[in-house]
Amino acid sequence: MADERRVELDGGTAVTARRCEAGLPPVATLVLAHGAGANQTSEFMAGFAAALAARGLEVVTFNFPFTQRGKKLPDPQPVLESCYRSVLAHVAADPTLGKLPLFIGGKSLGGRIASHLAASRDVDESGSGTWWDRLRGLVFLGYPLHAPGKAQQVRVSHLARIDHPMLFVQGSKDAFGTPAELRVFLEVLPAPCTLHVVDGGDHSFAVPKRSGVQASEILRTTSDAIVAWTRLQASR
Repeated sequence: MADERRVELDGGTAVTARRCEAGLPPVATLVLAHGAGANQTSEFMAGFAAALAARGLEVVTFNFPFTQRGKKLPDPQPVLESCYRSVLAHVAADPTLGKLPLFIGGKSLGGRIASHLAASRDVDESGSGTWWDRLRGLVFLGYPLHAPGKAQQVRVSHLARIDHPMLFVQGSKDAFGTPAELRVFLEVLPAPCTLHVVDGGDHSFAVPKRSGVQASEILRTTSDAIVAWTRLQASR
């Protein structure tokens, strides 16, 4: 059962966040942002939040301002980053969530915004007790390496400034960047990078019906891999 809460933003507005409580003794808190195409209540986001929570993660999802307003066009990047920072400050102040090792990320656009936060810490986030102080890694559910059909316009320059471990969950048929395309860059990044491939999966990990693999099986194996990786990073 999701615990819904209000997160105040700069300028007097607010967005809705949801906490999926860990079904086992919690390993860590994972904050996941949605992609450009749907908000936190989408089947993809709600499915992963529930599956990961059942495996021992405290999962927090939230709406970006544009989806909170019911719009389809994403806000400018500074607005998205500011919203994500407000959610992280809210999590850090929570007596339960804020004490656990922290992981951030999201689906597509949401993961990319998380990566920009990890690449450029604000001065106010440097002290003890801030979300940065608890950050242990990043989880990307379909990293948008490039727009479909624009493989030469990659979004990777900021990744070299990230010090924390990163987990990339990527469909082998992802039009926004295949695992092979990602490996070219991940192999030269200074931070430890792990790549989990969803065989035959697209940008949302859906596979052709002829494969015979059910969406529930992909969710299970992918969630298992994410939780195993977070357990490892949280123990270090």
